[in-house]
Amino acid sequence: MNPELKRAAELAAAYIESFDTEKVSEEPNPDALRARLYKELTTDGLPPLQVIEELAEDARAGLLNSAGGRFFGWVIGGSIPVSIAADWLTSAWDQNAAAYACSPAAAIIEDVVAGWLKDLLGLPQQASYAFVTGCQMAHVTALAAARHKILADQGWAVEEQGLAGSPPIRVLVGEHHETLLRAVRHLGIGTDAVVPVAQTDDGTIDVAALRTELEKTPDAPTIVSLAAGDLNRGAFDPFDEVCDLAHEHNAWVHIDGAFGLWVAASERLRHLVKGVEKADSWATDAHKWLNVPYDSGIAFVADPEAHKTAMTIPAAYKVEVENVRDQFEWGPEWSRRARGIPLYAALRTLGRNGVAKMIESSCDLTTDMVNKLGELPDVEVLTIPIINQGLVRFLDPDGDHDARTDDVIKRINASGEAWFGPTMWNGMRVMRISLSNFRTTVDDIDRAVAAVKAALEN
Repeated sequence: MNPELKRAAELAAAYIESFDTEKVSEEPNPDALRARLYKELTTDGLPPLQVIEELAEDARAGLLNSAGGRFFGWVIGGSIPVSIAADWLTSAWDQNAAAYACSPAAAIIEDVVAGWLKDLLGLPQQASYAFVTGCQMAHVTALAAARHKILADQGWAVEEQGLAGSPPIRVLVGEHHETLLRAVRHLGIGTDAVVPVAQTDDGTIDVAALRTELEKTPDAPTIVSLAAGDLNRGAFDPFDEVCDLAHEHNAWVHIDGAFGLWVAASERLRHLVKGVEKADSWATDAHKWLNVPYDSGIAFVADPEAHKTAMTIPAAYKVEVENVRDQFEWGPEWSRRARGIPLYAALRTLGRNGVAKMIESSCDLTTDMVNKLGELPDVEVLTIPIINQGLVRFLDPDGDHDARTDDVIKRINASGEAWFGPTMWNGMRVMRISLSNFRTTVDDIDRAVAAVKAALEN
């Protein structure tokens, strides 16, 4: 066996096995890390095995153990071992997944995986799809199809005419992620087109307020963007009612389901996405809750014609093959890795019940953590988890709760026992608990709660 491949596999396995014993983060000095990693580029190169050994050693202090079970910052999953192994095969096979002719296996695997995902997520089987880098590009892909359709309905061919002089698009949103805003910037729609709609007390879009907005300019080409699990409390907009209302006004409904869309795989939690199949497009990724390696975003579009028209481009050197799908006609890239392979391995290994169990476990453990934190002095629980997100803050006797919250989070993270991220919510500095890692156990929750308790006592 090639020695550097063998050694890389050994080092990777050792890294994964260290999660329980190593600190979640070393928080190195950036200058020290830079000094370790900066090397003069030699004239004739170095032995490959030396490069691998030094890379693993020099980078280690700068790696967050975010794939471990005690990382609760942002929404970051781990990678189940079979998906890592399949990702290694993907790199070794080195297929360009741009078209069927470049890699027939990659094309067929993506088609199979897309069918499985549509079934698991409760989406229409006729929906088209694209495998992209992450949810950011899934938004761009899906909203490009939306832009095409709502302007075509008004006689404007945006792919040929551009946006200059076109009817102005409006994008109605409730709670939304920053990636949606960047998507409308990428597409030339612009953030001035984004119109916030009032929300109810539970953080979901107010249907009556949405109706008012839709009726203000009933003929405007309109996109309504909804959240399947918002980033702070995991709230779900009322898809059933909103889709019916939006379609009455010829609006396109897009759903940001970066992680929340996966609850559809659970019979226990599926009620949260009631009506999700009525939308026009959906964006999600698998490197969060499906726990596969990064580079795993997926866009789905209910109108394949709008999707393909927005994305396709003619190429004189295209190899025509009957009854197959060329991936570059549905996504924003030409050359790319075969992203569907790790998902194929993960889904075959987990099965329907395995996916559901992974989702439900994250939700149960999040609730367990929030309840246990709520029993500690000076901890205020701000939101009870709907799925896998919770918010707490740490109270200060002198009233500076924001500073106290930041200080406690820093102390927790410095301990290396757990890692949490701060955020602003309703004008307050808070600690967000995000849990989407299959490795997290009750023991990890208890260790994290003990780290919070110790930070509060210092």
